[in-house]
Amino acid sequence: MTLLKDCLFFTYLAILVVLSLYGAHRYQLMYLYYRHRHNDPKPAGRFTSLPRVTVQLPLFNEATVVERLLDSVAAIDYPKELLEVQVLDDSTDETQALAKARVKEWRARGLDIVYLHRDQRDGFKAGALKAGLERAKGELILIFDADFIPPRDVLTRTIDFFTDEKIGMVQIRWAHLNRDYSLLTRLQSVLLDGHFVIEHTARHRSGRHFNFNGTCGVWRRAAIESSGGWQHDTLTEDLDLSYRAKIHGWSFVYLLDYAAPGELPVEMNAFKSQQHRWAKGSIQTARKVLPGVWRSLLPFKVKVEATFHLTANLAYPLLLVLLILLLPVLLIRLSEVDHALRSLVFDLSIFVLATLSVCSFYLVALREVDRNWTRALKYLPAVLSLGTGLAINNSRAVIEALVAHDTPFVRTPKYNVIDQVARGPIHRYRSTADWMPWTEVGFGLYLMVILGVSLQHQLWLMSFFMTLFACGFLYVGLSSLLQRRGHRRPE
Repeated sequence: MTLLKDCLFFTYLAILVVLSLYGAHRYQLMYLYYRHRHNDPKPAGRFTSLPRVTVQLPLFNEATVVERLLDSVAAIDYPKELLEVQVLDDSTDETQALAKARVKEWRARGLDIVYLHRDQRDGFKAGALKAGLERAKGELILIFDADFIPPRDVLTRTIDFFTDEKIGMVQIRWAHLNRDYSLLTRLQSVLLDGHFVIEHTARHRSGRHFNFNGTCGVWRRAAIESSGGWQHDTLTEDLDLSYRAKIHGWSFVYLLDYAAPGELPVEMNAFKSQQHRWAKGSIQTARKVLPGVWRSLLPFKVKVEATFHLTANLAYPLLLVLLILLLPVLLIRLSEVDHALRSLVFDLSIFVLATLSVCSFYLVALREVDRNWTRALKYLPAVLSLGTGLAINNSRAVIEALVAHDTPFVRTPKYNVIDQVARGPIHRYRSTADWMPWTEVGFGLYLMVILGVSLQHQLWLMSFFMTLFACGFLYVGLSSLLQRRGHRRPE
């Protein structure tokens, strides 16, 4: 029995140490952000003769947003004789007809726009981008997904950075068209702002590496081709190409103060599907490129940051195991005479090294992007809750990546949702749920049991966290199950 207890405690503490390292890494990113926040990037010069640009628009069943996208691209402020637009449409529905009609209309108005359709979706988005690049005329490639609205001045704000021949890509920040549509979209906006405001800015301005996010960015064609081109052996082709380009010596620029608005998923299953793809793709990319990163001549700080960045999703299965072990470890602690002191040390370590780092990380992001950030403080507990509630979904993704289990690229449904109005039918491209919601609900109930034990023994700090964590799993699981029963207006 003593051996079993020792094994439980050792495993528990080992996981806690690893999670605390990732928590400490968040503190480092915040430090780097504040240290370099005023180091705004500036172009090395100005083009006297503008380069030709190809705009690539990868589509797959985007009937609700395709016309909005094409109209926005057609309005981009750039000499028409130097602008080419490729509509890379792999759609199997009426998106084809809508896109063809809009392409024909804009071509008649003098825009150099072509419609390219593939009957076989080989390589998914990466395959479409690769096929388009083979026919592209431009030396610079601007990429936008269908759920974004390209700003009119996107090229005038980014083009001159390419006067520096070492620059391979310029990424602009994501903004959110439907931030206030529901509780879910509001929480997503906080999560994404943490990534785009803190992580990207800290990495870029401190000389570390950040990645292209698949949309809202301009690539130098030579950077893509010299780095091996678009490859589809991971679900995050953008992340993969970004690190291969870094290994090949290309530099990136990130524009924090310039953003393109995009649409957030409005349904839980769509959000979970997106998170699954990102989590799995990051681990696939880690397996693929990290050995090359460490063999390269990149600075040590870049290698370390790349490791933290690409392996961050390993925290999800570790967190899941930690929560599973929590009840037996708690019961063992309570059976000991000095459990009060041990509980205090344990609770404070969780709070300071893990949980507080998450809260402070997103608090900083809120302050930077939301004028009414004090009103948004109420969302921070819910952000922590939602992040924990995704643990089963994202753990599954991580395990699939580690065992090399292949799954298809699943698109995120778009509904042309702006503010609180859906201009397309919500049920149209609805994602479906499987067995996972029942597991999430069951896990939430398990944490409710731990909550009951904590309350019984007056462990107030642990009770607070167990409430948040249980609510997170129940919210994620029940929202997925309710989605099966038909659409209802979100919270």
